[in-house]
Amino acid sequence: MKSTLLKILIPLLITAAFAKEGKAQPAQQNLNISFLLDLSDRIDPKKNPDLYQRDLGYIKSIETAFVNHVKEKKMMLLNDQMQVFFDPIPKIPNINQLSQQLKVSFNPKTSKKDILSVDNTYTQISSKIYQHTIKYGRYIGSDIWKFFKNNVQDYCIKPGHRNILVILTDGYMYHANSIIVDGGKSSYITPEFLRSKKLNAASYQAVMKKNNLGFIAFPYNLKELEIIVLGINPSIKNPYEEDVIKQYWADWFKAMKVKKYELRPTDLAANLAPVIDNFIKGKP
Repeated sequence: MKSTLLKILIPLLITAAFAKEGKAQPAQQNLNISFLLDLSDRIDPKKNPDLYQRDLGYIKSIETAFVNHVKEKKMMLLNDQMQVFFDPIPKIPNINQLSQQLKVSFNPKTSKKDILSVDNTYTQISSKIYQHTIKYGRYIGSDIWKFFKNNVQDYCIKPGHRNILVILTDGYMYHANSIIVDGGKSSYITPEFLRSKKLNAASYQAVMKKNNLGFIAFPYNLKELEIIVLGINPSIKNPYEEDVIKQYWADWFKAMKVKKYELRPTDLAANLAPVIDNFIKGKP
């Protein structure tokens, strides 16, 4: 009898152990993390005194989560990367070189020294990019809409990876070279634009639906892309501004079938660190 029970139980226990082990190893995923940085005048200290420091804090949190993920994997399984994009390219010295330094890729031949160097590299180089932009005052804006139109599929999605796009922006979307209106849809929103559409009351959703308002979407299937938007900074003149901004972005992402997304208003980096960590880890 005991022999029969053992024959039945042992395979079940082995199967359960492997199933549990499989569920407990999210670190085996290959991460492909991309940043899209909005280096418009929103980071001007005269306009928003500590905002660029918050951006650097968010970058630090994501970089830390990425490095921790890499450290948890066996060296032979490494196939992870992280990079930074801009649109348009900032007009600051050595931007190509600086951008290259922020493109890190790990494989089985990667040394532990290379992994440990990422923290220092990202801290120094990202800070230098922000400081140079502020120093030269060349706020050329950020064309997020055009980046999605032309580059998001090619730059941010890599087969066999969990693809994450981190967008640091105030939530408004505007660039002088991408001002398009098609019926109720547009390629941009600004505080003035939202006021003109009378989206300043609790009925904003009904107004948006009635007038078919939203961002112009593209016929993409971004089912392999997860997006987290950090730093949404709505105008205080409209108590519903944050809700309206989030509605625009949420509808846009849904139209392009984004796998998963999160929209977060600006906050101290320390407060958002756990949120960012959970997102990178894939926790609900």
